[in-house]
Amino acid sequence: MEDLTRRRALSIGAILGLASVTSTPSAWSWSSAGSIAGTDTVTDPFQVWDPDADDVAARLLADGSIPSVNRAWDSWVRNKDALPSGMPGYLTEYLRGVNQLPSWADPELLAASEKLYKRLNSYLFVSESLGSGILSTVIPREARAVYWSAGGANMKDRAAKTFTFGYDLHSPTAWQPSGYFIVSANKTRLVHSVVRNLLVTSPRFMETADQPKPISNGDILVTFHSVATVAYDNMKKWGIKLSAKEEAADLHAWQVALHLLGVQRQFIPASWAEAHKQADQMLWPIVSPTVEGISLTKALLGYIEDATLGLTTGFVNEMVRYLIGDKCADWLGLPRDWVSRGLIQAAWPTYVAFREGLSPIVPDGIYLFDQFVRGVAMMFLNNGTSPTQTPITLPAANRPGA
Repeated sequence: MEDLTRRRALSIGAILGLASVTSTPSAWSWSSAGSIAGTDTVTDPFQVWDPDADDVAARLLADGSIPSVNRAWDSWVRNKDALPSGMPGYLTEYLRGVNQLPSWADPELLAASEKLYKRLNSYLFVSESLGSGILSTVIPREARAVYWSAGGANMKDRAAKTFTFGYDLHSPTAWQPSGYFIVSANKTRLVHSVVRNLLVTSPRFMETADQPKPISNGDILVTFHSVATVAYDNMKKWGIKLSAKEEAADLHAWQVALHLLGVQRQFIPASWAEAHKQADQMLWPIVSPTVEGISLTKALLGYIEDATLGLTTGFVNEMVRYLIGDKCADWLGLPRDWVSRGLIQAAWPTYVAFREGLSPIVPDGIYLFDQFVRGVAMMFLNNGTSPTQTPITLPAANRPGA
């Protein structure tokens, strides 16, 4: 990906008028009475980070342990796996304390989420890959953090690792001993902490930063809403019927996931209604284009174009527009394709209705097809090496030139 010099960033920003649309969150007003903690306080999640994990990450960087930890992590992938040898003692001690479900996790709801995600697999793939994946590029703090971190220099690998997190969460064995998600979440949490420690040393990142350090509890919640709350709304919009228990299971899986990522209970919404109240305050008011986000979008859509030999570029652009809206798509400079737009508006609801009607008749066949599609996508992102897993590793530096 082409490097962004400060002069180039300013010139492109002036052309696009980015300064006039970039916004910041308003004063935080959401009460923790709507959280799973059930207290009644107002604390700004954008000023809360993850001190225990951040301290561990700082030590790993200081003593040069990142390469040895990444090697040790090769054997630590499933929930049932013992913590690997070859890690510093302080990291092992930290992981012993966090590599487990919280006491408030509901096994029945987590099992229900596994069953639900098996049914919703195909819809979630579309919503979270083409939808939320591109929506993330118009979340200014997220786009800048991703771009200037090591992952931003290799977006194919970065996308594969993000894919792995979602793939593991939506697996029919996510929370079981044979599943991967608890381990994936704990690895991702430490990646966030290492990136926090690294990005504050980047002059390029810090010259546009509006926080002391990136990836606060609030920023993680913004990402949650851009993925999970958006997916919830898409299911409703597409006419996919969910029972009250299924909606509760979906939310509970994400509540536990947020906890595993280091988000405090006082910020984790207790209901979808409260989740929407949060999203209305912390996500939608702040979406806007950045030079970094536009560059990331170009890279992400370029991988899809390469995979399809450019035959579906117009269709992909219009599918993104269908998922994130014309305003965001215009910010990102996505060309229009009116034929594809008409096709999507007619065909996607038809496909959903057909699939929903077929699902009760051949559920296993539908799931196998879903897994095939997702597997092909992961195989491409991994350059043909693995259909399901991309190793989640700790970075040792920022993006070159950051």
